[in-house]
Amino acid sequence: MITIWHNPRCSKSRQTLTLLEDAGADVTVRRYLEDAPSLAELQTARIALGTPPVVDMIRTGEKAFIEAGLSKTDSDDTLLQAMASHPILIERPMVFRDGKGVIGRPPENVQQLL
Repeated sequence: MITIWHNPRCSKSRQTLTLLEDAGADVTVRRYLEDAPSLAELQTARIALGTPPVVDMIRTGEKAFIEAGLSKTDSDDTLLQAMASHPILIERPMVFRDGKGVIGRPPENVQQLL
């Protein structure tokens, strides 16, 4: 089972979902803007992604990032909490399978999970 944290308004997210479906993957779609991940889920996602710097998981160009007074140099804890409070900040799409994860930028990254 593959889970995608999906935003249907995002072209990369749509492309990633299509790639998964075209490969015949059994996909669970989580619209993370409507069903926001908790702080604990974001921490688990980070581990699945290989524990990257949290700044690699956050959309620093979003208006909410600036409005929240955030900086790329903020602590990982601060950035994770910001993503839990403002899910629009979560880089998209994130795709998970069997405890491993990738960010679908580019969408072809998900081939690692197939």
